[in-house]
Amino acid sequence: MARLPRLFAPGIPAHITVRGNDRQDIFHCDADRYEFRSSLKSACERYGVTLHAYVFMTNHVHLLATGAEPGSIPKAIQNIGRRYVGYFNKRYARTGTLWEGRYRSTLVETDHYLLACHRYIDTNPVRAGIVTHPLDYPWSSHRRYATALGDELVTPHATVVALAESAERRALAYRRLFATPLDEELLHRIRHASNHGWALGSDEFCRRLERQGARRTRPLPCGFPSGCKRKGI
Repeated sequence: MARLPRLFAPGIPAHITVRGNDRQDIFHCDADRYEFRSSLKSACERYGVTLHAYVFMTNHVHLLATGAEPGSIPKAIQNIGRRYVGYFNKRYARTGTLWEGRYRSTLVETDHYLLACHRYIDTNPVRAGIVTHPLDYPWSSHRRYATALGDELVTPHATVVALAESAERRALAYRRLFATPLDEELLHRIRHASNHGWALGSDEFCRRLERQGARRTRPLPCGFPSGCKRKGI
């Protein structure tokens, strides 16, 4: 089946995942993460991408970002690939691809689902068993939001800014989001949307995107691709 084109809508954040080819590590040390961070910052500034959240794991990264134009995020990810993969291959005397095919991207509704995506990204190191709390992991944007520390890489989305009027109270409200873990159903929805390129949001959000000219944003009700029947697949 042909791959669906990626979704884009002006002003709508996207949850982006970039993985190492065959699950191989894309970071071997902190110097690699610093280089990737530098590449990410440069690409976002160059192509009009506003980064809201991130986490750099060992063999993949998660980003939450809003592109100014349809080509903003694709161009930024391509630029990061050229710069970082070139650095990585030279440093470790290797050749060839580093990424696992195309990056994955899904549009995120900017109410309940955006905050859920923040929580999903921030708690990746916890679910991986690397740390026991998101604050213990240095390579994510969690500390910037939970402690009101500066991080020039990220710009809070209006949904996060609306949590409270002052930075201190906003940080407290953000920490409270993590008082309970994400429930399994929500985890499944985020993963399913990310893996398949579907929009992450309410039915009305999906219908609005489709009315604006986006391609199909949700799987068919039967759960099968267009043209398939329940039997004989």
